[in-house]
Amino acid sequence: MSATPEAAAVPTVAELEAQERRLVFRRFTHDDAWALGSLLVELARERRAPVAVDIHRAGQQLFHAALPGSTPDNDAWIARKRRVVERYGSASYLVGSRFRAKGTTFEESSRLDVDTYAAHGGSFPITVADVGVIGAVTVSGLPQVEDHRLVVEALERFLGE
Repeated sequence: MSATPEAAAVPTVAELEAQERRLVFRRFTHDDAWALGSLLVELARERRAPVAVDIHRAGQQLFHAALPGSTPDNDAWIARKRRVVERYGSASYLVGSRFRAKGTTFEESSRLDVDTYAAHGGSFPITVADVGVIGAVTVSGLPQVEDHRLVVEALERFLGE
């Protein structure tokens, strides 16, 4: 039995870790949050993606947009995924993938409240060189690997990769 194209395209833990090492900012300002958030909205609009986009830094929401087709549930997912980034310092998809690589799930093994934390794709750490993780950029509304890919694509474009 061959793998489905979607399954074949799922990034490995090593690939996800490499993304985090590459996608690092020199600084991250309010203006950067606006520009990155606006880029994400533009990419989502081009795809007619029914997503909500959120950027937090140091506990403050710097950007939020809800596109047509998104719902209040997307805001709840954003909060849950962002909390995973804040707690673990890694992308929400990477955290979930690490649990799966150990033969378990985040929900079974993290001992965290699943109504508060969600290790599903779509939230990525905002990491500043020589500082560390200072926030998160999050998308919700698509299947988790697509949420993750949308954020990574925007970060790559924003950082000029």
